[in-house]
Amino acid sequence: MKPLITCSAKLSRHFGLAALLEAPLIYAKEASQVIDAQAVLAWGRKPSATKAEHLAQTLNLPVWRLEDGFIHSLGQGVLGAKSYSLVLDRQGIYYDATQASDLEDWLANDPERRLLDSQLLARAEQLIQDIRYHRVSKYNNASLNSASLRLPAGKKVLVVDQTAGDMSLKYGLVSETSAEQMLRAALTEHPEAQILVKTHPDVIVGKKRGCCPTNFQHPRLHWISQAINPLSLLAEVEHVYVLTSQLGFEALLMAKPVTCFGVPFYAGWGLTDDRADHSLAVFQRRQRKRSVIEVFAAAYLLYSRYLDPEQGTRCELERVVEYIALQNHYSLLNAGSLYGFGFSFWKRNYIKRFLYAPQSQVKFVWKKSQALKQGFNQNSRLVVWGERAAPEVQALSLATKVPVWRVEDGFIRSVGLGSDYTPPLSLVVDQRGIYYDPNQASDLENYLENSDFSPKLLERASLLRNRLLQNRLSKYNLGAESVVDAIKATPGQQIILVPGQVEDDVSIRKGCVDIADNTALLKAVRAAKPEAYIIYKPHPDVVSGNRQGKVEAGVLKQYSDLVLEDASIPDCLDAVDAVHTMTSLVGFEGLLRGKQVACYGLPFYAGWGLTTDRHKIKRRTRHLNLDQLVAATLILYPRYINWQTGAFTTPEYAVELLYRQLQEQGGQQKNKVNWLYRQARKVVHVYRGVFKFRY
Repeated sequence: MKPLITCSAKLSRHFGLAALLEAPLIYAKEASQVIDAQAVLAWGRKPSATKAEHLAQTLNLPVWRLEDGFIHSLGQGVLGAKSYSLVLDRQGIYYDATQASDLEDWLANDPERRLLDSQLLARAEQLIQDIRYHRVSKYNNASLNSASLRLPAGKKVLVVDQTAGDMSLKYGLVSETSAEQMLRAALTEHPEAQILVKTHPDVIVGKKRGCCPTNFQHPRLHWISQAINPLSLLAEVEHVYVLTSQLGFEALLMAKPVTCFGVPFYAGWGLTDDRADHSLAVFQRRQRKRSVIEVFAAAYLLYSRYLDPEQGTRCELERVVEYIALQNHYSLLNAGSLYGFGFSFWKRNYIKRFLYAPQSQVKFVWKKSQALKQGFNQNSRLVVWGERAAPEVQALSLATKVPVWRVEDGFIRSVGLGSDYTPPLSLVVDQRGIYYDPNQASDLENYLENSDFSPKLLERASLLRNRLLQNRLSKYNLGAESVVDAIKATPGQQIILVPGQVEDDVSIRKGCVDIADNTALLKAVRAAKPEAYIIYKPHPDVVSGNRQGKVEAGVLKQYSDLVLEDASIPDCLDAVDAVHTMTSLVGFEGLLRGKQVACYGLPFYAGWGLTTDRHKIKRRTRHLNLDQLVAATLILYPRYINWQTGAFTTPEYAVELLYRQLQEQGGQQKNKVNWLYRQARKVVHVYRGVFKFRY
């Protein structure tokens, strides 16, 4: 394929441009540098496009114009956010009403009859529903909660301001007086309504200035100068006035009447009240009536190209909507002022990402009095790590009636130990209890007991489980000791893995009844299975010397046949028939691999008909299959962060990131290392956590 030419150094560095164009890209300043090419690229109608036009004329090549697509990113371009979408136009550009564009040609003439495709239109209709439901807009870095705006009561009409000097105004046939005319029209035509004027996001962050005259005063006029998700704001109004803003089309997606004082791409098709002069040539070209679904299909599906926000590869719009929807889901959960108790200093920067929402604050304290001094009230969120600050948290919760959110590491965590200060890929934020405490229900138990697992979710769980097994991943992904060669079991002898645990861990204190230490567990397993070959694997945190739980050598010799201090969990599980455990996550990982699992305590995966249980929990009445257990435990319950982007991600991509990290370091590394090396590694992780973890 012939390459495309750009004479703009900035454009040549555009994120994912080659992937979006699916063609080689050459940066050339002079015609003499070009051998053969398809076209010269220009960025819209900006003044910088003149150089590209001159180069194209010299080379006798066409000019193809690029512009950001209609769903840009999580942030704003002026703040450096990378765009997930792009349009390429061989005739003009969509916001230029002075001449035809590829988009206008599709809508006016449909030369390939694409808009007659019922599958395309059904896809467009579904995407509109998804965009409305998940509130996906062009920029997605604003609060989703319109309550913070304290909007006036009664009927409300929205007037959308834009940035002065924007090319869409000049080429959208907007006059210097159009903005004021728009304000006056909204006031005159809706005498009983409150008029909301939405400031452009680039103006809010101080990068540009607006069009609407700020000295225009009226008692029914209210300026919205806070960052707010456009779809959340649109839900509050009955009519929308725009110059050429894309927000006008988003209003059409929300089934709101729209009045245009310029000529944006969606005007002239019978969908809008167009105040521009109807004798203009653009209206002569746009004679056809189109539905919102047809305009969406043409603009968002045929005209636009999309880049996977994580993979950096070409994708479909559905993937981008899914990605932004995930961010919005957690933004709604995390909205407000959050007060974090019990978080050590090194954790705080990464914890902020798991608790992130636009315009929200996370404050870290240790005492109830500190929280109250810093403004804690009944509208705040109360978040706690572990048990360290439990009395303070319980006292504050009782006093204010604010429920407690419990935070803990997730089940697919990292390459390295948490006790070595390795940041996690996943956390759980539980609003009922916490998964390791069977004394009360948790969000995880609620998912397991009550979820209606859809076929799609179960298929996803099955694929995720297979990916974990194929990539040989576990929670910490450490250990390099040989397993198979070390086992000396006789033919036919049952091989049992007994995973040691950290004996002062809260999961032991909360989840064990009569057997609550590693020595007692080994004795109980030997008593239950006297003929079995028992492998004892100490907990990695105990082997590292970071935590308590070491078993005396005499006990190991008497009650186990083999001790593996530095073997990986996948290698161990591959070599055994069964797992006997108190509450270890290794039991869950054994279930993933089809192993028999006996529980001597009350872990989250016990009581569902998948394990042999020493004790029962009456609340757990449901019998589950493995995919249901995986769906709740690894998909519904935790939240995952992609530390390359700083944004929320899926468990599938978290698994991919872990696998890549393991490959880059040459596979799983030893956990048992000398003391000085471990302390140096801790210092590096703490330094990164405190000083380098910025998003």
